[in-house]
Amino acid sequence: MTPRPPFFITLQASAAALALATTSMAHADTGKLLLTGGVSTIAGSAGGGLTPWAVIGSNATEGEVGFSGYVTRAATQDYGLSGYGVAVGVHDRVELSLARQDFDASPAVALNGIAPFGVTPGQHIQMDVVGVKLKVAGDAVLNSDSWMPQIAVGLEHKRVRPGSIGSVLDFLGTHTSGTDVYVSATKLLLAQSLLVNGTLRSTNANQNGLLGFGAAAPGKNRRSLQPEFSVAYLIQKNLAVGAEVRFKPNNLQALGAAAGLGAALREDDWKDIFIAWAPSKNLSLTLAYVDLGRIVPGITHHRRQTGYYLSAQVAF
Repeated sequence: MTPRPPFFITLQASAAALALATTSMAHADTGKLLLTGGVSTIAGSAGGGLTPWAVIGSNATEGEVGFSGYVTRAATQDYGLSGYGVAVGVHDRVELSLARQDFDASPAVALNGIAPFGVTPGQHIQMDVVGVKLKVAGDAVLNSDSWMPQIAVGLEHKRVRPGSIGSVLDFLGTHTSGTDVYVSATKLLLAQSLLVNGTLRSTNANQNGLLGFGAAAPGKNRRSLQPEFSVAYLIQKNLAVGAEVRFKPNNLQALGAAAGLGAALREDDWKDIFIAWAPSKNLSLTLAYVDLGRIVPGITHHRRQTGYYLSAQVAF
């Protein structure tokens, strides 16, 4: 049996410790309104499905410590992504999160037809994400009658384990770890039942990090600023619909073109349309239609990757 890396053991131990530490506080009723803490993103932080918001996850308000956990599944024509994670909200000011993603990259076996990379059939890529978010100004609920948004800064440190696709990442000159830094501003307009969010992310991640970070020349290795936007409308107090757009850096396309592959390594922006339902204060379910654009289109006949996203979150 292949031993698990120390990072994953730490991830499991930390998740268990966080859960135990917050269980005794989890059952206290809190004043946070339904869905105003967001749901869990694919990277574990609170927000929409694709992009973080400035809100702090869990149901905890000022002076409280809360806990949330989630599982998620997304599938498109050629790929699949499963994930799970936990987060702790401290005094509605600090959020700590841990997440794991498992990406079904089975189409990558076609890369062996380009060069002898040794990609094995059915290969999966796994990525661990450690996140920290700090609220620095405003309050989404208390300032809902003014134009002041809630503002938070955060980072997501990611480490990817590509398995047999590692030889491909070596060829592309990408790194297997990297850190995204972002600032988010979230404005809740209670009278209009509307939430809007803007996030600006500094990143050099390829496909959110699943294909490594940066690229060899003439690809882009430096960081760039990428905007992300969300809007949500509250139909009822426990039911919201919305949409997200997340812009991507497209670091690899120039490298692919120089290698005679044309747009085979192109990276497109991500979009979704979602509905979130909170049947109780401690449970929320999110269903979304996602459009992830082309993901390594050279091995998927340039198909756009559209499909579904389903996530369940418990929060206390």
